[in-house]
Amino acid sequence: MPSSSAICGPQQAQLLQGRQRSGKAARRPVVVHASAPPPPAWPGRVPVPETLPQRDGPKKFSLLGSTGSIGTQTLDIVAEHPDKFAVTALAAGGNLELLAQQIRQFQPALVSVRDGGKVAALRELIKGAPRQPEILVGEEGICAVAAHGEADSCVTGIVGCAGLKPTVAAIEAGKDICLANKETLIAGGPFVLPLAKKHGVHILPADSEHSAIFQCLQGLPEGGMRRIILTASGGAFRDLPVDKLPGVTKADALKHPNWSMGPKITVDSATLMNKGLEVIEAHYLFGAAYDAIDIVIHPQSIIHSMVETADSSVLAQLGWPDMRLPILYTMSWPARVPCSEQTWPRLDFIKMGDLTFRAPDHAKYPSMKLAYASGRAGGTMTGVMSAANEQAVELFLADRIGYLDIMRVVEACCEAHAADLVAVPSLEEIVHYDAWARRHVAESVNKSQGLAVAA
Repeated sequence: MPSSSAICGPQQAQLLQGRQRSGKAARRPVVVHASAPPPPAWPGRVPVPETLPQRDGPKKFSLLGSTGSIGTQTLDIVAEHPDKFAVTALAAGGNLELLAQQIRQFQPALVSVRDGGKVAALRELIKGAPRQPEILVGEEGICAVAAHGEADSCVTGIVGCAGLKPTVAAIEAGKDICLANKETLIAGGPFVLPLAKKHGVHILPADSEHSAIFQCLQGLPEGGMRRIILTASGGAFRDLPVDKLPGVTKADALKHPNWSMGPKITVDSATLMNKGLEVIEAHYLFGAAYDAIDIVIHPQSIIHSMVETADSSVLAQLGWPDMRLPILYTMSWPARVPCSEQTWPRLDFIKMGDLTFRAPDHAKYPSMKLAYASGRAGGTMTGVMSAANEQAVELFLADRIGYLDIMRVVEACCEAHAADLVAVPSLEEIVHYDAWARRHVAESVNKSQGLAVAA
């Protein structure tokens, strides 16, 4: 496998390989001084408002990805707490039957679907619904949902870079972001963070790990954070010897021991790329240096992450592995919402039993070194790595490549991008290199398999 040192050498935190703004590829790596990092969403601490906001009626949300895992869990929360939350706009992909049920139940004013050819079918499915929403399509529709005038906040549950432009639209409209889309910061951090600061928008993390850190940082003084410790379940292969990995299958990779998630994130958990991506996200969210972010395997998934303070105390957030809790907190912050013990079981320390920890195996999880290297390179490299991984996982799930091929093709893509890295990318450049990375991975796999490469 190519070495990640080709992407990020020892001094890469200060020096970046880039390309000239003319857009022409450099004949040799161009060394440029790194610009100042973008402002973190929560720079080492989370100030808590002294008083809770007062509202006339429930807090209103727009929801991106309503028929996916994050979206359905968000709507479960809204259904359980109709006095606290309401949905004004929904964006979904192609699951029209589920979307129609959501429209009937939650009565949004605006709905967006990916394919304009399905609008008529959706209208037929919601005939007789109590409220007939306006229906828009495509990227324009998703952005309109994100920025909907009645919404106070936007829940971003769309996977991949497709969620980036709608998130930007929500920020520009002054909506707080309940962030469940990793690519918003991993690919778009250099652009999104200054934009959020400009518009006074809060970025509230819905990942269980980043929600844990967010909660631990509340009340910390300036300079109080020393280190972030991200916990990882270890995924489907945490107890499998490394020499057995060449024989694993797609079905094996999708057997997560703790969490119920979609196929892409479940494979990312098996490779530990999900944790590598979370390292980058933690850097952008909380301003921690990469040397101050550690990963530890915690098989029970009870401690969701930890913060070490300047005086060596360690703060942790604990709970059963349930994605609804961090989603709920992004929606209610800074308030805490009382929840039923039937639908939200309380943590039972006796039932929980032992908590164990181990160091991650770099031979089993080469994604870690690649993610840290990409993060230190910065700029467009993190988005390229994320997009290449997404494309590689898609090919793995389609039985086009093997499990161990995932990281090989991702690292090769990152190395191919090193000479063209953009240190401070525009939104257009972020989107461009996301598409380039996906195309590069697909074409390299096609070429290796002797298939025709699309022009």
